Amino acid sequence: MAPQNYSGPWQNFPSIDNWIGFEDMFNRNKPSMFATGDTGEDVGRIWNAIKECAKIGVDERVILAIIMQESHGDVGVQTTYSPGDNIPTGGLMQCGGCAGCPGQHGVSQEAITDMVRKGTEHFKGNLTAHGDKWSGESIYPALREYNSGNVNLGDLSDGRGATASYVSDIANRLTGWVN
Repeated sequence: MAPQNYSGPWQNFPSIDNWIGFEDMFNRNKPSMFATGDTGEDVGRIWNAIKECAKIGVDERVILAIIMQESHGDVGVQTTYSPGDNIPTGGLMQCGGCAGCPGQHGVSQEAITDMVRKGTEHFKGNLTAHGDKWSGESIYPALREYNSGNVNLGDLSDGRGATASYVSDIANRLTGWVN
């Protein structure tokens, strides 16, 4: 499945009705997770963490899509640091204030859940700022803000210095694309 190029306002992105189911999405992404060096236990713990953190009020498919976009599910992904203030942006969701477990695999459930919780809580804040609706109207602008810190509602591919294709890439993941 080749990815589509989505841009413009949220209405130009696939509706939730077009997203694949969580279990299917997770299974499609397992090979990518294993390719990072994750153990079977790491992959199972990512599943558990997503299920737990979805209770914060974020669709589990969105959590998984962010994980795959940010780290390909690598529990040992390297931590980066924000320019200027040098705040760590690490972990599975490359979230501000999360140092993660760089270079490690066979990571504990507690550590994996903590990485996913920090990213999910950050995304939930963005979601709330955009109306906290269980629809693309809130989710897609919240994704843009997650990546770039601010949003041009007329063009969610305006990366404002961040990854321009971020929201389009996530939309493709939600509809079944794997890279």
